[in-house]
Amino acid sequence: MNINLIFVFLGLIAAALVYFVPAVVAFSRGVPNKGSVLVLNLFLGWTLVGWVVALAMAARSAEQGPRY
Repeated sequence: MNINLIFVFLGLIAAALVYFVPAVVAFSRGVPNKGSVLVLNLFLGWTLVGWVVALAMAARSAEQGPRY
Protein backbone atom coordinates (compact mmCIF):
# COMPACT_ATOMS: atom_id res chain seq x y z
CA MET A 1 0.00 0.00 0.00
CA ASN A 2 1.27 3.42 -0.89
CA ILE A 3 2.27 5.54 2.13
CA ASN A 4 0.92 8.70 0.45
CA LEU A 5 -2.54 7.15 0.30
CA ILE A 6 -2.41 6.51 4.05
CA PHE A 7 -1.45 10.14 4.72
CA VAL A 8 -4.27 11.38 2.49
CA PHE A 9 -6.76 9.15 4.31
CA LEU A 10 -5.54 10.33 7.74
CA GLY A 11 -5.67 13.94 6.55
CA LEU A 12 -9.27 13.54 5.42
CA ILE A 13 -10.23 12.05 8.76
CA ALA A 14 -8.52 14.90 10.61
CA ALA A 15 -10.25 17.48 8.41
CA ALA A 16 -13.65 15.89 9.05
CA LEU A 17 -13.03 15.94 12.81
CA VAL A 18 -12.08 19.62 12.74
CA TYR A 19 -15.04 20.41 10.47
CA PHE A 20 -17.54 18.96 12.95
CA VAL A 21 -16.07 20.47 16.13
CA PRO A 22 -19.08 22.83 16.58
CA ALA A 23 -21.55 19.93 16.38
CA VAL A 24 -19.52 17.83 18.82
CA VAL A 25 -19.32 20.74 21.25
CA ALA A 26 -23.08 21.37 20.99
CA PHE A 27 -24.02 17.76 21.63
CA SER A 28 -21.51 17.31 24.44
CA ARG A 29 -22.69 20.47 26.21
CA GLY A 30 -26.37 19.67 25.65
CA VAL A 31 -27.29 23.11 24.34
CA PRO A 32 -30.98 23.48 23.45
CA ASN A 33 -30.27 24.39 19.79
CA LYS A 34 -27.94 21.46 19.03
CA GLY A 35 -29.98 20.44 15.99
CA SER A 36 -29.61 23.91 14.52
CA VAL A 37 -25.88 23.84 15.17
CA LEU A 38 -25.58 20.51 13.37
CA VAL A 39 -27.55 21.69 10.33
CA LEU A 40 -25.66 24.99 10.14
CA ASN A 41 -22.35 23.18 10.51
CA LEU A 42 -23.28 20.59 7.89
CA PHE A 43 -24.45 23.01 5.21
CA LEU A 44 -22.51 26.23 5.90
CA GLY A 45 -19.51 24.99 7.85
CA TRP A 46 -17.38 24.98 4.70
CA THR A 47 -17.42 28.76 4.87
CA LEU A 48 -15.38 30.18 7.70
CA VAL A 49 -18.27 32.41 8.75
CA GLY A 50 -20.71 29.49 8.98
CA TRP A 51 -18.24 27.43 11.00
CA VAL A 52 -17.58 30.29 13.46
CA VAL A 53 -21.31 31.01 13.85
CA ALA A 54 -22.00 27.32 14.52
CA LEU A 55 -19.21 27.24 17.10
CA ALA A 56 -20.54 30.38 18.76
CA MET A 57 -24.02 28.87 18.93
CA ALA A 58 -22.58 25.70 20.46
CA ALA A 59 -20.49 27.57 23.03
CA ARG A 60 -23.07 30.03 24.26
CA SER A 61 -24.52 29.52 27.69
CA ALA A 62 -27.62 27.39 27.99
CA GLU A 63 -30.81 29.29 28.62
CA GLN A 64 -32.05 29.00 32.15
CA GLY A 65 -35.57 29.37 33.42
CA PRO A 66 -37.32 32.75 33.48
CA ARG A 67 -36.05 35.26 36.00
CA TYR A 68 -38.59 36.80 38.33
